[in-house]
Amino acid sequence: MPLINIAQEPSDSIQKAKKTPPEIEKIYLHTDNNYYTVGESLWYKAYSVYAYTNQLFDHSKILYVELLSPESKIISRNITNLEGGLGHGDFILADSLGIKPGTYQLRAYTNWMRNYGDDFVFKKEIQIITPNKENVILSKENDNTKTVSKSKKDYSKVEDPAAFLIDFFPEGGSLVEEVISNVAFKATDFFGNPIDIKGTVYNSNDKPITLFKSIHDGMGKFILLPEKNQKYYAIVITPDNDEIKINLPEVQKTGYTLSMNSVDNKKVVSIKTNTATLTQNPDADLTLICTTRGITYFEGSQTLKDTKLSFILPEENFPEGIVQITLYDKLSRPQSERLVYIEKNNAINVSLSTDKKQYAPKEKINLSLSAKDKQGNPLIANFSIAATDTNGITENFDHKQNICSYFLMASDIKGKVHNPNYYFNYSNPARLFHLDLLLLTQGWRDFVWKNFPNLNENQNFKVEKGISITGKVENLFGTTAKENNQVQMTLLNNKATAMLNDTTDVNGKFAFNNIDFKGTATMLLNTTNQKGKNSGEIVLDSIYNQPIAVDFKAYKPLNEEENKITQIKTSIRNKNILFNIPEENQLRDVIITAKKKKDDTTESRYGFADFTYIPEENRTRPSNIFILLQIAIPNLTATANSVRFNRYNGPALILVDGIETDINLLSSISTDDIAKIEAIKGPGAAVFGSQGANGALIIYTKLGKGSATSKKVFHSIAMPINGYQNTRFFYSPDYSQLNPLEKDKADIRNTLYWNPYIQPDEKGNTTISYYNNEVDTTVNIDLEGITNNGIPIVVKSSYQIKK
Repeated sequence: MPLINIAQEPSDSIQKAKKTPPEIEKIYLHTDNNYYTVGESLWYKAYSVYAYTNQLFDHSKILYVELLSPESKIISRNITNLEGGLGHGDFILADSLGIKPGTYQLRAYTNWMRNYGDDFVFKKEIQIITPNKENVILSKENDNTKTVSKSKKDYSKVEDPAAFLIDFFPEGGSLVEEVISNVAFKATDFFGNPIDIKGTVYNSNDKPITLFKSIHDGMGKFILLPEKNQKYYAIVITPDNDEIKINLPEVQKTGYTLSMNSVDNKKVVSIKTNTATLTQNPDADLTLICTTRGITYFEGSQTLKDTKLSFILPEENFPEGIVQITLYDKLSRPQSERLVYIEKNNAINVSLSTDKKQYAPKEKINLSLSAKDKQGNPLIANFSIAATDTNGITENFDHKQNICSYFLMASDIKGKVHNPNYYFNYSNPARLFHLDLLLLTQGWRDFVWKNFPNLNENQNFKVEKGISITGKVENLFGTTAKENNQVQMTLLNNKATAMLNDTTDVNGKFAFNNIDFKGTATMLLNTTNQKGKNSGEIVLDSIYNQPIAVDFKAYKPLNEEENKITQIKTSIRNKNILFNIPEENQLRDVIITAKKKKDDTTESRYGFADFTYIPEENRTRPSNIFILLQIAIPNLTATANSVRFNRYNGPALILVDGIETDINLLSSISTDDIAKIEAIKGPGAAVFGSQGANGALIIYTKLGKGSATSKKVFHSIAMPINGYQNTRFFYSPDYSQLNPLEKDKADIRNTLYWNPYIQPDEKGNTTISYYNNEVDTTVNIDLEGITNNGIPIVVKSSYQIKK
C-alpha cells in the first residue's frame, strides 16, 4: 500500500487554505433541564471556546442569549457577561413574557460570531408545559399531512412527493464512469424527522442494478459501478408504501473520487479514477490536504500512475473530531472530498458518586466528584451540574445534545442532527459506522469549514470586550460635527460611581469602551466646548446590537416527545393532588435580594440623595413652588430670583424629570403635580460634574413630563441603561434549619440543584451537598464541562427518593 509523500512546494491555492486561522468562537449552553413549567426558571451555563482547539476562549465579553417563542418571536434577551470564556444566567418563564405551552428555542451568539453567518450560533429546543391545562402545539405546521410545496425533483405515483426529502450522495462528491463507489442516502419527512425507506436502483434501460434499505435514522448506503453512457434512478418505497422516482446524480466521464474504509482498525483512504482520466492527465500530480476544524494536520502529494492509490490516514496526527480530506489537482482545483471522524482515548477519568443510592424525602445528599487523568493527576477543568426530578420519564441519553456531541460534531455540520448523543454513547456498538453515514450524507460538501480560506475577510462585526457607549456631538443647528468637544459620562449603579471623559474626533464621535456593570445604572452625559460652555447636541448610538434574524419554526414534536410531555404533565399534576396543594403554594424558585443598610440617605436615580421629600396626597400644599421648596428641603433658600443651598454661594442645578430647568421655567410648575423632590448637596453632587458644584435639586412630576414650557436640553442626557444581566443565585433549601416561610409549602421542585461553577480542588476532588424534594421519584444528575486543554466532558448519575 503506497504512502503519499509530504509535499515540499505546495501551490499558492493550497497555501491559501493554510493561512492563519481567524479567531472563531463556538458557544455551548448547558441548561438545568429540557422541560419546564410556566413560572419556573431556566438556568444556563455558557462555554465559549476557540473553535479549532475547543479550549476556553477569553475573546468576547458580551454574549447575547435569547428565548424564542413558538411564533418565532424573541420574547426575552439576556446580556450575559463572559469572563475567561465562561458565563451564566437565567430566564424566569413568567406569564408576563407571554409564556404558553409549546416548543421554544434558546439561542446564543456573540457580535463577533456574526461575521460567519449563523454557522456558529448555538440553538437548543426546550419544551414549556402547563400541567393543569392541555398543551397546544403553537405551530401552523403541526400536522403530518403532505401539504407542502412541490419539489423540483422527478417523482411519480406520489401526488405530493415533497412531503419527503430523499437525497443520494456519492462518496467523495461525484460518480465517475467505471469507478466503483459507495452511494449514501438520507430520507426525512417535511419536519426533518428521519423516515425508513427501501428501494431499487435502475439504469437507463430500466434494468434493476441493486437494492437498498435504510439502516439508521433514514440513512444507508449501497455500492454502484457506473457504466459508460448510463444514467441511474431509484424507485423509493416510503413508510406509507408510496413509490417515488428519484434521479441519482449525473455520472461524470472523467474525474477523481475519494473513499475510506476501515481495515484492521486503521482508516484506509483511496484515490480512484478511470482510464479516460489517466489518458487525459498522464502522471497527474495530486495533492491531499487533511484538516480538522480548518487547521491542516496532514498534507501529501503524489503522482497518480494507476487508477487507484491508497494510504493509511495517520490518525495520531489529528485531534478528536471531523477530518476534512480534500483532493486537489495540479491546478489546485478541489476534485473530491471526504469527511472522516477520528475518535481519541483522552485518558481521563471523571466520576460522580452519591453517598447513598436511595434517600428519604428532604434528606441531605452528598455528591462526590473526582476528575483525574489516567495517572491520577488532578484535571484542570470547569463544570456545571444539575439535579432534576425525572417526573416519571426515562430520558434517553441518545436524544439530547450535550457538550461532547456539540463541540466535537454537531457544531461542525450544518442543519439539525437527529439524536446527536447516539454517536457518543459507548453502549451503541454501531455508533461509529452510523456516524460515518451521517458524514456521508448530512455533512456531504456542506461542512461549515468549507469556506475557511475566506473567513478572515469581511469582518464587519467587532469583538465586544465590554459594554460600549458611543455617539456623536453635532451642532445644534444642522448636523455638522463638533470636533474637540469634551464629553463627560457618569454612571451610577448600586452606590458605585464611574466618571469618564472623552474628546470628540473630527467626525464629532465619542466613545466609552469596555465598561463593565450589572443591572440598571443611571447614565448622565454632558458635553462642553473648548471654553467649557455647554454646547452642541448629543446623538447617542444603540448600546447593544440588534438581534440576528429569526429562523426558528416550532414544528410538532414526534410522538415519543409528545408522550414525554404528557407524562411530565401527569406527574406534576399528581404531585399537586398528592400534597393537596394549589399551585401557588409550591416551593419554587426564590429570588434573593440583599437588604439595604439604613442610613441618612435614600437611593436616587442619580445615586443617593442627601434628603428626599414626598408630598402627602391629602395634605394642602402651598400654591407657590418656591415656598414648597423651602418647606420641603432643609437649608435651602428658594425665591423667584435664586434657588441655592445655604452652604453654597452659587445657584443649585435644577433638574425636572431629568431635564435641566432654569428658575423662570421652574416657577411655572404646579405644586399639585410634584411627586418627589430630592436634594444632593454633598459629595454626591459630583456626578453632575462642574454643573453640580453648588449641589443639585431634583424634581419629579406625577406625569413625568415636567413643565409644559420646559426647554429641551440638547447638550446633556440623563437616562437609565441596562448592563450585564444581574445574575441570581439558585436557591436550595436547608432542611437542617427550620424556615417558617417554607414549613407550609410543599417541596415538589423539578430542579433540585443547579451550580454553574464547579472546579476540582488541587487533588481533583470536590463535594457538593443539597437537600432533596419530598416526592417519591428518581433524580438525574447531569454534569457537563471542559478541561483546560479542550476535552469536553459529560457524566450522568441517578438515585431514588423514597419514603
